[in-house]
Amino acid sequence: MPAIMFLDEARIKVASGNGGRGSVSFRREKFAPFGGPDGGNGGKGGDVILVADSSLNTLYHLKFRRHFAAGHGDAGRGKDCSGKAGEDLVIRLPPGTVARDVASGELIVELANGVERWTVLQGGRGGRGNARFKSSTHQTPREYEPGGEGAHLELALTLKLIADVGLLGMPNAGKSSLLRSVSNARPEVADYPFTTLTPHLGVHAFPPNTQIVFADIPGLIEGASEGKGLGTRFLRHIERTRLLLHLVEPYDPGGLSVPERVRLVRHELQSYGPELSGKTELLVLTKMDLGPKQEEISAWEKEIGAEFLRVSAVSGAGLPEMLKTVQHALADLEPARLETP
Repeated sequence: MPAIMFLDEARIKVASGNGGRGSVSFRREKFAPFGGPDGGNGGKGGDVILVADSSLNTLYHLKFRRHFAAGHGDAGRGKDCSGKAGEDLVIRLPPGTVARDVASGELIVELANGVERWTVLQGGRGGRGNARFKSSTHQTPREYEPGGEGAHLELALTLKLIADVGLLGMPNAGKSSLLRSVSNARPEVADYPFTTLTPHLGVHAFPPNTQIVFADIPGLIEGASEGKGLGTRFLRHIERTRLLLHLVEPYDPGGLSVPERVRLVRHELQSYGPELSGKTELLVLTKMDLGPKQEEISAWEKEIGAEFLRVSAVSGAGLPEMLKTVQHALADLEPARLETP
């Protein structure tokens, strides 16, 4: 079984660049041996900028690096030449990332709801050279300014995926297999619980130009809303989904009936809070290739009080009908948004 890697949280330390100092210089030319001041200004320090990058869906690229720094501004030079500005530090993050100040806990930015780029730290300003201090009564200034210092910050980054549809259910409910069947995603599929240890995104395209983004959420267990089995880390990814596909396999090796497993997952959603329990849910009975009988399915539906969509990721049976139902359900729902905590 693969080792668990936390790819949805990270802490990094960032620093903006120092500004370059101003220059002290005087013109020294053949016919002007005692020219006036011509010291240029220092360059501005680089900023620290967070950018949403849709090609990323985890924080894995930050796993082995914690310190990031923007470039420093160059010092000014003679002949009124300003120093080169320091290079900005651009940190690319998955859409849906929330950044907070570790020291204060203050929310800095959510790269969601249309916010795709955010400057978290400004670089230090460039210092003025002596040419800027010249006046009618002060013809040969030797004053200059050092560059302004950059700023430092430790960021706590938390990822909450943005997707149209969240696939949820108990371990081995068939979420990863379904995602592979309906999208371009290729999550690991195996016959042991917790194959999925981090959420995966997949896109299903409807012609001519409609797309639905699916998120495969790791399996929920009893106590997930209290953090058992990393449950709260997984549940938060559902907050930004618009629709829930609640997947249930017909036969559970653990002995729980279909209605019992449906009630267990629903209880964890309700315990987590209204942001999940109030979402639209479609029940999907997976692994129909295992051959559950119609009498069994009818009894389960009667006990639960809802009907199942029935699919098999192996044979493809029921997938077109399920996708059409999902498309119609999404048409009636507002785009997913996360309010500022």
